[in-house]
Amino acid sequence: MRWTAEQIPDQDGRTAVVTGANSGLGLAVSRELARHGARVVLACRNVGKGAQAKRAIETAVPAAQLELKALDLGELASVASFAENFCAEHDGLDLLINNAGVMAPPRRETKDGFELQLGTNLLGHFALTARLIGTMQERADARVVTVSSNAHKMGRINFDDLQSQRRYSRWGAYAQSKLADLLFALELDRRLRAAGSQVKSLAAHPGYAATNLQTAAPPLLDALVMRVTNVLVAQSADAGALPLLYAATQPDLEGGTYVGPDGIAESRGHPRVATPSTAARDEALAARLWSVAEELTGLRFELGAGAAT
Repeated sequence: MRWTAEQIPDQDGRTAVVTGANSGLGLAVSRELARHGARVVLACRNVGKGAQAKRAIETAVPAAQLELKALDLGELASVASFAENFCAEHDGLDLLINNAGVMAPPRRETKDGFELQLGTNLLGHFALTARLIGTMQERADARVVTVSSNAHKMGRINFDDLQSQRRYSRWGAYAQSKLADLLFALELDRRLRAAGSQVKSLAAHPGYAATNLQTAAPPLLDALVMRVTNVLVAQSADAGALPLLYAATQPDLEGGTYVGPDGIAESRGHPRVATPSTAARDEALAARLWSVAEELTGLRFELGAGAAT
């Protein structure tokens, strides 16, 4: 039977943080988790758009338990502030959905001086997870779900020019960041297992889903092309959110699972377990990237108990 959002188990009593919850996949994931009883923290860079998303979810799910919080993954200080406030206001976290991202903009840097796509898609989520993982340790079936992309298959981690300072390819940097996300998710699960933690790290990708990600950042010509392909080819954001929801809620999934659509080339369809690229399964590459991320963010994971330092 093909899995749909109606099959999400009861999430009553569980708390979820969804990054990039103001639109697209994040909005759809937040709505469905709330529909099934979870308390959802909408972690949004643009709080105004986040407020609109909150109202939309409350219209669709009148009983939704929602909180709106500011989070800019492109600023480590914002990540620290969000995590500090969350830990002060909640007794634990059950689901962390690392969803927010940027795709193929002209080269820009985060407030901390990182190339925007690497800094937002990987390093911001690395820092957020490091700061929140301690709140997940004693929770039943706690999961971190990191969103990657089919584009990870074209990615290469260029340690010699990780920040694309010498040469910048918009799509190359995007593919690198999505490979980095998947390397992070799989390495996190290995480290959780080694530490004896019951927290699971999984990953998912939406296939080709029509969201504002394709048109918000790329230059005009790319954005126009994507508007057309969104209409002709892409599945909806609701459909694209299904692999994320499956990874977050399907009982008995093992840590390290990667979920994507079941259609041709994993571009659309219903959720199924997918196979990461050979590069994404390279443990030496993942360990090296992890060390670089620690150095860049100034954070180390404490996976046995307690938060990051």
